[in-house]
Amino acid sequence: MNTVLEIERAISALSSNELDELYTWMDQNSPIDAQLKTDLDAGRIDDRIARALADHKAGNTHSL
Repeated sequence: MNTVLEIERAISALSSNELDELYTWMDQNSPIDAQLKTDLDAGRIDDRIARALADHKAGNTHSL
């Protein structure tokens, strides 16, 4: 059996409290979030943030 399918089935069987616990765990253990935090703390994306804010202030953005 496919592991992803097994995970999907197990998740669909969770109670709402168990889903909340799963989402909390996923939020706390996301490798993407950890990398983003590391990059933010190191200042590696400060220039991109500043450019995005300047573009927004200049009216060069639109709502999604």
